Amino acid sequence: MDLDHDACYRAVALRDARFDGRFFTGVKTTGIYCRPICPARTPRSENVTFFPTAAAAQEAGFRPCLRCRPETAPDLGAWRGTSNTVSRALALIEHGALDEASVDDLAGRLGVGERQLRRLFHQHLGASPVAVAQTRRVLLAKQLIHETQLPMAEIAFAAGFGSIRRFNETFLTLFHRAPGELRRANKPDVSAGSQGEIVLLLRYHPPYDWPAMLSFLCRRAIPGIEVVTENRYTRSIQIDGMQGTVAVEPGKGNSLRATVRFPKLSALPAIIARLRRVFDLAADPVKIAAHLAKDPVLAPLVKARPGLRVPGAWDGFELAIRAVLGQQITVVAAVRLAGRLVETYGAALKAPSAGLTHVFPQPKILAKADLTALGMPRARAATLSAVAAAAISDPHIFDATCDLDDAIERLRAIRGVGEWTAQYIALRQLREPDAFPAADIGLMRAMATQDGHAHSSSELLDRAATWRPWRAYAAQHLWASA
Repeated sequence: MDLDHDACYRAVALRDARFDGRFFTGVKTTGIYCRPICPARTPRSENVTFFPTAAAAQEAGFRPCLRCRPETAPDLGAWRGTSNTVSRALALIEHGALDEASVDDLAGRLGVGERQLRRLFHQHLGASPVAVAQTRRVLLAKQLIHETQLPMAEIAFAAGFGSIRRFNETFLTLFHRAPGELRRANKPDVSAGSQGEIVLLLRYHPPYDWPAMLSFLCRRAIPGIEVVTENRYTRSIQIDGMQGTVAVEPGKGNSLRATVRFPKLSALPAIIARLRRVFDLAADPVKIAAHLAKDPVLAPLVKARPGLRVPGAWDGFELAIRAVLGQQITVVAAVRLAGRLVETYGAALKAPSAGLTHVFPQPKILAKADLTALGMPRARAATLSAVAAAAISDPHIFDATCDLDDAIERLRAIRGVGEWTAQYIALRQLREPDAFPAADIGLMRAMATQDGHAHSSSELLDRAATWRPWRAYAAQHLWASA
């Protein structure tokens, strides 16, 4: 990725917060890389070089600044929209694709060659896939050092390091000091305990419409696994057979405060990645709003709800089941039906609390169940069974490994999954910013309210052509307007 040196330097000299997360500054005289808003004295122009990502700066030999803390920069991803393959690869890396697999395995999941994937990463991110994964581990560990009182050994495993020795060696190489020396507060260590409780901040680039996000999740909260109270969202989770809970609420500054209770500390990176997906924290709201505001119908909606995000999904299988349950019925009816499904087939939460009693049913349970007993049409029950069978046959079927058209085709190959359901899954689970369920009754009604004309699904699809590549956000504005 090419970065204009003079433009970047002006942003650094002004400490312009609009560019925070868009690039990082490597200072040749100190060997440190910083955010554009770093409070340190601005270095001379000839002494700096600019990188599109923290991974690129780190791979070039620079170490993170201790003052501006690059790990707290919002993950905007300035490359987004230039390479869908890189976008999907990063999503998979966030979810641990390189923890136990190779770059060749990652490339195979994406349908490209290893050399091509490495080339795309260097072109758009300035770093290799391995360097990106390593940088994420280092920056997460550094965040945990500053924001928690966890013992260093627990931080090492929570950040994804395979051993304490490797953790110590990495920090000594990068910072020329042991990890514990980076912690300024002279307080005693506090272990996460048997429940693995960790509290940390998840940053985003403002604005952020938290009330709209919470309202969307509240209307769709499934009894037993989700609870929304006042300003807080809580849900039960299950990863690799282990149970836990997460709670999210507004944090200080431009961040959300997440409380994670999970017995396996090494699952933290994957949990963070899922939370970032659910709350759409990597979006660039200013860029998206500027594009959608060009449409006279969407302009007032964008102005009324700055920072509106597209709520994501905690789990692909769970969302697919939700989507099928919601076919041709109201949201309220779908939630009620989902609650019965969870109560009947979901495993009981070992430590229930505050309305959380179960975890969502696993595919192997629903694949064998007679779902018509829940009081739904036989065809819909058959579709639910087909979705469960597809998830068992291909555990990666709900991963973002191909482009939107191929993803829709793959999802529609599941018996009973139509265009609306496939687009909805792509919008919320695959994080496809251009997914658009044009056949949605709510969208057609909202559009008719806005421009005074009735629209068929095909007419709405044609009308949405100018909203590309952000049709998912246009859909969210229309839903919110209703």
